[in-house]
Amino acid sequence: MSASYKTEQENFWATEFGDDYIGRNTVEDNLPARLKLFSRILERTYGVDEVFEFGANIGNNLHALRMLLPEAKLKALEINDKAVETLKSYSWLNEVHQGSLLDDVFENSADLTFTSGVLIHINPDGLQSAYEQLYKSSRKYVMVCEYYNPAPVTIPYRGHNDRLFKRDFAGEMMDKYPDLKLIDYGFAYHRDTSFPMDDLNWFLMEK
Repeated sequence: MSASYKTEQENFWATEFGDDYIGRNTVEDNLPARLKLFSRILERTYGVDEVFEFGANIGNNLHALRMLLPEAKLKALEINDKAVETLKSYSWLNEVHQGSLLDDVFENSADLTFTSGVLIHINPDGLQSAYEQLYKSSRKYVMVCEYYNPAPVTIPYRGHNDRLFKRDFAGEMMDKYPDLKLIDYGFAYHRDTSFPMDDLNWFLMEK
Protein backbone atom coordinates (compact mmCIF):
# COMPACT_ATOMS: atom_id res chain seq x y z
CA MET A 1 0.00 0.00 0.00
CA SER A 2 1.24 3.49 -0.81
CA ALA A 3 2.56 5.63 2.00
CA SER A 4 0.73 8.73 3.12
CA TYR A 5 2.31 11.78 1.50
CA LYS A 6 2.52 15.43 2.52
CA THR A 7 0.11 16.92 -0.01
CA GLU A 8 -3.37 16.10 -1.30
CA GLN A 9 -1.99 15.97 -4.83
CA GLU A 10 0.59 13.30 -4.01
CA ASN A 11 -1.98 11.10 -2.29
CA PHE A 12 -4.37 11.65 -5.21
CA TRP A 13 -1.91 10.11 -7.67
CA ALA A 14 -0.64 7.42 -5.31
CA THR A 15 -4.11 5.91 -4.91
CA GLU A 16 -7.23 5.17 -6.96
CA PHE A 17 -7.07 8.05 -9.43
CA GLY A 18 -3.51 7.13 -10.29
CA ASP A 19 -4.63 3.53 -10.83
CA ASP A 20 -7.32 4.67 -13.27
CA TYR A 21 -4.81 6.80 -15.19
CA ILE A 22 -2.81 3.68 -16.05
CA GLY A 23 -5.72 2.18 -17.98
CA ARG A 24 -6.19 5.34 -20.03
CA ASN A 25 -2.55 5.62 -21.14
CA THR A 26 -1.13 2.43 -22.63
CA VAL A 27 2.37 2.02 -24.00
CA GLU A 28 1.03 0.88 -27.39
CA ASP A 29 -1.10 3.98 -27.85
CA ASN A 30 1.59 6.41 -26.75
CA LEU A 31 4.78 4.99 -28.25
CA PRO A 32 4.72 6.55 -31.77
CA ALA A 33 4.18 10.10 -30.50
CA ARG A 34 6.75 9.63 -27.73
CA LEU A 35 9.31 8.42 -30.24
CA LYS A 36 8.79 11.54 -32.31
CA LEU A 37 8.97 13.79 -29.23
CA PHE A 38 12.19 12.35 -27.83
CA SER A 39 13.84 12.07 -31.25
CA ARG A 40 13.51 15.85 -31.51
CA ILE A 41 14.69 16.47 -27.95
CA LEU A 42 17.71 14.18 -28.13
CA GLU A 43 18.93 15.83 -31.34
CA ARG A 44 20.22 18.68 -29.17
CA THR A 45 22.05 16.49 -26.66
CA TYR A 46 25.26 14.48 -26.61
CA GLY A 47 26.83 12.03 -24.17
CA VAL A 48 23.53 10.95 -22.62
CA ASP A 49 24.37 7.60 -21.03
CA GLU A 50 21.95 7.75 -18.09
CA VAL A 51 18.37 9.07 -18.01
CA PHE A 52 16.14 9.52 -14.95
CA GLU A 53 12.41 10.13 -15.32
CA PHE A 54 10.55 11.52 -12.32
CA GLY A 55 6.91 10.45 -12.37
CA ALA A 56 7.35 7.68 -14.92
CA ASN A 57 3.93 6.02 -14.51
CA ILE A 58 4.13 2.75 -16.52
CA GLY A 59 7.09 3.89 -18.59
CA ASN A 60 5.63 5.23 -21.84
CA ASN A 61 8.53 7.66 -22.21
CA LEU A 62 11.10 5.12 -21.11
CA HIS A 63 9.98 2.65 -23.77
CA ALA A 64 10.70 5.31 -26.39
CA LEU A 65 14.04 6.20 -24.83
CA ARG A 66 15.04 2.54 -24.73
CA MET A 67 14.62 2.42 -28.51
CA LEU A 68 16.40 5.72 -29.13
CA LEU A 69 19.22 5.19 -26.61
CA PRO A 70 19.62 1.40 -26.49
CA GLU A 71 22.90 1.57 -24.53
CA ALA A 72 21.75 4.11 -21.94
CA LYS A 73 20.99 3.31 -18.31
CA LEU A 74 17.35 4.15 -17.60
CA LYS A 75 15.96 5.03 -14.17
CA ALA A 76 12.47 5.81 -12.89
CA LEU A 77 10.76 7.31 -9.85
CA GLU A 78 7.03 6.70 -9.47
CA ILE A 79 4.51 7.26 -6.68
CA ASN A 80 1.76 4.79 -7.59
CA ASP A 81 1.93 1.15 -6.43
CA LYS A 82 0.44 -0.40 -9.58
CA ALA A 83 2.63 1.66 -11.88
CA VAL A 84 5.73 0.71 -9.86
CA GLU A 85 4.79 -2.96 -10.17
CA THR A 86 4.62 -2.58 -13.94
CA LEU A 87 7.94 -0.71 -14.09
CA LYS A 88 9.65 -3.43 -12.06
CA SER A 89 8.48 -6.02 -14.60
CA TYR A 90 10.71 -4.48 -17.29
CA SER A 91 14.02 -6.32 -17.21
CA TRP A 92 15.69 -3.54 -19.21
CA LEU A 93 14.87 -0.81 -16.69
CA ASN A 94 17.96 -0.33 -14.55
CA GLU A 95 16.48 1.33 -11.46
CA VAL A 96 12.95 1.78 -10.15
CA HIS A 97 12.31 3.87 -7.05
CA GLN A 98 8.93 4.34 -5.39
CA GLY A 99 8.19 7.70 -3.85
CA SER A 100 7.47 11.34 -4.49
CA LEU A 101 9.36 13.85 -6.59
CA LEU A 102 9.34 15.97 -3.43
CA ASP A 103 11.31 13.38 -1.41
CA ASP A 104 15.07 13.13 -0.93
CA VAL A 105 17.18 14.31 -3.86
CA PHE A 106 19.05 11.80 -6.05
CA GLU A 107 22.15 13.96 -6.56
CA ASN A 108 24.14 13.59 -9.81
CA SER A 109 22.16 10.51 -10.80
CA ALA A 110 21.85 10.95 -14.57
CA ASP A 111 23.00 12.91 -17.60
CA LEU A 112 19.38 13.81 -18.39
CA THR A 113 16.57 14.21 -15.86
CA PHE A 114 13.03 15.03 -16.85
CA THR A 115 9.32 15.17 -16.11
CA SER A 116 6.43 14.81 -18.53
CA GLY A 117 2.98 15.84 -17.33
CA VAL A 118 4.07 15.73 -13.69
CA LEU A 119 4.89 19.26 -12.51
CA ILE A 120 1.38 20.33 -13.54
CA HIS A 121 -0.04 18.06 -10.82
CA ILE A 122 2.25 19.14 -7.98
CA ASN A 123 1.04 21.43 -5.22
CA PRO A 124 2.57 24.84 -6.04
CA ASP A 125 4.03 24.98 -2.52
CA GLY A 126 6.15 21.95 -3.42
CA LEU A 127 7.50 23.17 -6.74
CA GLN A 128 10.76 24.49 -5.33
CA SER A 129 11.53 21.00 -4.01
CA ALA A 130 10.62 19.51 -7.39
CA TYR A 131 12.93 21.95 -9.16
CA GLU A 132 15.73 21.09 -6.75
CA GLN A 133 15.25 17.40 -7.45
CA LEU A 134 15.42 17.86 -11.23
CA TYR A 135 18.42 20.19 -11.05
CA LYS A 136 20.57 18.42 -8.47
CA SER A 137 19.94 14.93 -9.83
CA SER A 138 21.14 15.99 -13.29
CA ARG A 139 24.76 16.05 -14.37
CA LYS A 140 24.03 17.90 -17.61
CA TYR A 141 20.50 18.21 -19.04
CA VAL A 142 17.08 18.93 -17.55
CA MET A 143 13.90 18.64 -19.61
CA VAL A 144 10.34 19.53 -18.63
CA CYS A 145 7.36 18.66 -20.82
CA GLU A 146 4.30 20.26 -19.25
CA TYR A 147 1.31 22.52 -19.88
CA TYR A 148 2.64 26.07 -20.26
CA ASN A 149 1.10 29.35 -19.19
CA PRO A 150 2.97 32.65 -18.74
CA ALA A 151 1.32 33.20 -15.34
CA PRO A 152 0.30 30.54 -12.79
CA VAL A 153 -3.27 29.31 -13.20
CA THR A 154 -5.31 26.47 -11.68
CA ILE A 155 -7.65 24.45 -13.93
CA PRO A 156 -10.30 21.84 -12.98
CA TYR A 157 -9.07 18.34 -13.85
CA ARG A 158 -11.56 15.55 -14.57
CA GLY A 159 -14.02 16.96 -12.05
CA HIS A 160 -11.42 17.72 -9.38
CA ASN A 161 -10.18 21.09 -8.15
CA ASP A 162 -6.56 21.93 -7.24
CA ARG A 163 -5.20 19.02 -9.24
CA LEU A 164 -3.85 20.74 -12.36
CA PHE A 165 -1.64 23.83 -12.40
CA LYS A 166 -0.20 25.58 -15.45
CA ARG A 167 2.72 28.01 -15.36
CA ASP A 168 6.18 28.69 -16.82
CA PHE A 169 7.99 25.82 -15.11
CA ALA A 170 11.14 26.07 -17.23
CA GLY A 171 11.36 29.83 -16.81
CA GLU A 172 11.08 29.47 -13.04
CA MET A 173 13.85 26.87 -13.04
CA MET A 174 16.15 29.10 -15.07
CA ASP A 175 15.46 31.98 -12.68
CA LYS A 176 16.24 29.73 -9.71
CA TYR A 177 19.40 28.25 -11.27
CA PRO A 178 21.17 30.88 -13.43
CA ASP A 179 23.60 28.31 -14.85
CA LEU A 180 20.71 26.52 -16.61
CA LYS A 181 20.61 27.56 -20.25
CA LEU A 182 17.76 26.96 -22.67
CA ILE A 183 18.92 24.71 -25.51
CA ASP A 184 15.67 24.04 -27.34
CA TYR A 185 11.90 23.98 -26.89
CA GLY A 186 8.84 22.84 -28.77
CA PHE A 187 5.14 22.07 -28.75
CA ALA A 188 3.15 18.85 -29.16
CA TYR A 189 -0.32 19.43 -30.62
CA HIS A 190 -3.43 17.31 -30.05
CA ARG A 191 -4.45 17.79 -33.72
CA ASP A 192 -1.20 16.47 -35.15
CA THR A 193 -2.48 14.15 -37.89
CA SER A 194 0.27 11.55 -37.41
CA PHE A 195 1.54 11.84 -33.83
CA PRO A 196 -1.09 13.56 -31.64
CA MET A 197 -0.34 14.30 -27.99
CA ASP A 198 -1.79 16.56 -25.34
CA ASP A 199 -0.95 20.22 -25.94
CA LEU A 200 2.39 20.03 -24.14
CA ASN A 201 5.30 22.42 -24.28
CA TRP A 202 8.77 20.97 -23.75
CA PHE A 203 11.92 22.79 -22.75
CA LEU A 204 15.44 21.34 -22.82
CA MET A 205 17.97 23.03 -20.55
CA GLU A 206 21.68 22.43 -20.02
CA LYS A 207 23.83 23.09 -16.98
